[in-house]
Amino acid sequence: MNTAYTRSELPGMTPRRGKVRDVYDFGDRLLVVATDRISAFDWVLPTGIPDKGRVLTQLSAVWFGLLPVEHHLLSLDPRDVPLPPGTDVAPLEGRSMVVRKARVYPVECVVRGYLSGSGWKEYRQTGEVCGVRLPSGLRESDRLDHPIFTPATKEESGHDINIPFARMVEIVGAPVAETLRSKSLQIYQSARDYAGARGILLADTKFEFGEFEGRPIVIDEVLTPDSSRFWPAAQYAPGKGQPSFDKQFVRDWLETTGWDKNSPPPALPDDVALKTRAKYIEAFELLAGRPFPWK
Repeated sequence: MNTAYTRSELPGMTPRRGKVRDVYDFGDRLLVVATDRISAFDWVLPTGIPDKGRVLTQLSAVWFGLLPVEHHLLSLDPRDVPLPPGTDVAPLEGRSMVVRKARVYPVECVVRGYLSGSGWKEYRQTGEVCGVRLPSGLRESDRLDHPIFTPATKEESGHDINIPFARMVEIVGAPVAETLRSKSLQIYQSARDYAGARGILLADTKFEFGEFEGRPIVIDEVLTPDSSRFWPAAQYAPGKGQPSFDKQFVRDWLETTGWDKNSPPPALPDDVALKTRAKYIEAFELLAGRPFPWK
């Protein structure tokens, strides 16, 4: 039976609900609750993935503790904000982050170390990715000689839109754009080395930054299966798509249903949800080096 936690509730409070996270405002702090909602093809599915939000939260916390960058995480204990009387804390545990409030920069900071996804599609058409010219003759999933920074817009609904760096400069200004690019590449390279030593290739990832006390800090989740392509190194074979630690089971099943992707999606069978849960947990355990606490 699917026991996913897909909607948080705090008495008397109305959160801002994203595709996955519910965000509650406590003045100078936010409570970010990662639910078990899952999206595919720009739709939030009616079926959640049990404990997915806990994987995202706990893995983000691992990375925040490792990476050489300032971030927004203050605590993983939801009691560190003044919760309303009557709040049921139990379902919040493991999936909550108390964070600094920052002014969000309206760009996604994407770093690619391998040629995949929308980058591969654009490369086949133009030989470039977000204005970055790449060598000819590359194959799908090839490792790039040097990671590239390929920003995107932040869209409230639908896909984020890839943009050239020059457009990012227009949006946030040259000094901020340069800083975010530098920090993103630094984080990616550190994370790629760490993951590689644990048998995982970090193909690409995206970061979000916000301004806090006049300086940029990393916000939201970081280096999770929702924001990154993680590939098992032992199975890496360029020239095609790669198996990954993410929601591929969900995408593959949806493709078999005849769903038109323009109307509400069907519910997931329990076996698809549980296989997806297992992949998320496997990624956590490999990267964190310890068992998943809610296994």
